Amino acid sequence: MELFQDAHFWEAVGLAVLVIGLIYLKVPGMALAALDARATKIQAQLDEATKLREEAERLLAEIKTQREASEHQAASIVAMATEEAARMADEAKVKLEEQIVRRGQMAERRIALAEAQAAAEVKAAAADLAAEAAEAVLSARLAAAKTDPMVDPAVAALATKFR
Repeated sequence: MELFQDAHFWEAVGLAVLVIGLIYLKVPGMALAALDARATKIQAQLDEATKLREEAERLLAEIKTQREASEHQAASIVAMATEEAARMADEAKVKLEEQIVRRGQMAERRIALAEAQAAAEVKAAAADLAAEAAEAVLSARLAAAKTDPMVDPAVAALATKFR
């Protein structure tokens, strides 16, 4: 009977009753089922994470491809814009040179016209001055001719001879 008085015996009996009760209530099965459910949930999360990672890698690859295409397109746009700017600069230079030549020619024509007008005005002024000078000389000669001492008696003598 000493066995019933030993504390370790009763601890062992209590432990055995507890284990038998847990097995009877199917606690280990529920624990395994809970662990299996948890494992399934974790596996589903891992699968979802794998799918998301694959999708992210695919999107990253697409974005890289789009970025490369965009960079190529931007480079071609810059090249075209540079070519267009150079072409426009060349055209503007040619037009400016043509305009300078045209304006130079117009200025030369205006200068030639002004020179011709000035020459005509100088000739007209010279002709007027020459006419005035001739008129003055002739007027002076005629005035002198009226009072010329040799001509006046000769004219008077002619007038008497023809009477």
